[in-house]
Amino acid sequence: MELLFSVLVGLLTACGVYLMLRARTFPVVVGLTLLSYAVNLFLFSMGRLVENAPAVIGQAERYADPVPQALVLTAIVIGFAMTAFVVILALRVRGELDTDHVDGRDNAGDGA
Repeated sequence: MELLFSVLVGLLTACGVYLMLRARTFPVVVGLTLLSYAVNLFLFSMGRLVENAPAVIGQAERYADPVPQALVLTAIVIGFAMTAFVVILALRVRGELDTDHVDGRDNAGDGA
């Protein structure tokens, strides 16, 4: 299970960084979202991956740490708000500049 988590976090991080380095706004937004998912999974895995264990301390011998779960829930809400803001910002830039390049230039002749 730990191997699956580490591979998934690595894959999400690699895809997120790759998409964030693109020149268009939509891939940058998707890359930022994938990177936030990778960080959420990493934070969640810091709470020790235990199966069928209660999150309440004292109820059983083994328990799941509730702090990373609370951090991930908070990060999901903040990530959703950030994604909504960035999408609205990208739409406004697209409307103002008539281009969706991150640097604001229109490179229509370069085949991108």
